[in-house]
Amino acid sequence: MTIQKIRKELENHIGKEVTLKYNLGRNKVEKYHVIIKELYNYVFLVELNNNFSEIKSFSYSDIITKTIKIDF
Repeated sequence: MTIQKIRKELENHIGKEVTLKYNLGRNKVEKYHVIIKELYNYVFLVELNNNFSEIKSFSYSDIITKTIKIDF
């Protein structure tokens, strides 16, 4: 999978809720329900669905290296 394909797939889901699994290593996985907010050249922003409206950024290479997994 290439960065262009990943970006195209994420473009189709801007503003929609998705599930994001973040692999922290050593069998530690964080699971978030997020809304894809914005896409940039090298990173994309997601907003966590919690009381604090927290924004996190991830790179497209995180998907390629399987550090994060997004379920649409």
